[in-house]
Amino acid sequence: MALTVPLPRSPIDGGLVRWYERELGWAAVDGPPVQLVTGVRFDVLELPAAAGRAVLRRHGRATGPVALMGSRMRLLTAAGSAEELPGLLDWLEWGGISLDLVALGAGGRMTAPNPPGRSGSGAPGAAVWLRAPEPGRAGDGSLPALRAATRGDAGAPCLARLVATAAAECHRVRLLSARPHGSAPQQLTPQRFASS
Repeated sequence: MALTVPLPRSPIDGGLVRWYERELGWAAVDGPPVQLVTGVRFDVLELPAAAGRAVLRRHGRATGPVALMGSRMRLLTAAGSAEELPGLLDWLEWGGISLDLVALGAGGRMTAPNPPGRSGSGAPGAAVWLRAPEPGRAGDGSLPALRAATRGDAGAPCLARLVATAAAECHRVRLLSARPHGSAPQQLTPQRFASS
């Protein structure tokens, strides 16, 4: 009688992929690190964390799930949002301006943070949820979408407002980082004009 030896298990026995697929219905790809497929159930707006923190302060819970990986924040949006971003930036008069704002859509991937309640890797810069997706509420109707602005969809946050804020904050972060270190913002002094 021959004994068979099972194949080695992955560190969390595929649980992370299964959690995303079963609990949220999101496509995930195993491997170190586990990746979430974008463009199917959601797209991602990725921006500097400093800009992202300002977006979260201004929009509160209306941003949907939010992840952080290193110095980059990822705001989950409705599938198809990545295709809309260039036209939306043009419409908002941000087209042609160098912004550190990237959209991940069809064919893209983002590193999957550990689900809520599971211990993280503890590695500096590891992907973590700042605002985790909620099973049952992670569907397309709760993510920021352009259709919310056009149809008055009360259930979904407005993608146009989110992008307008993200673009302004990315631009602000870029301008502040271009300033020499240690220098204060230039203060404008009021000028008096003589009346004629």
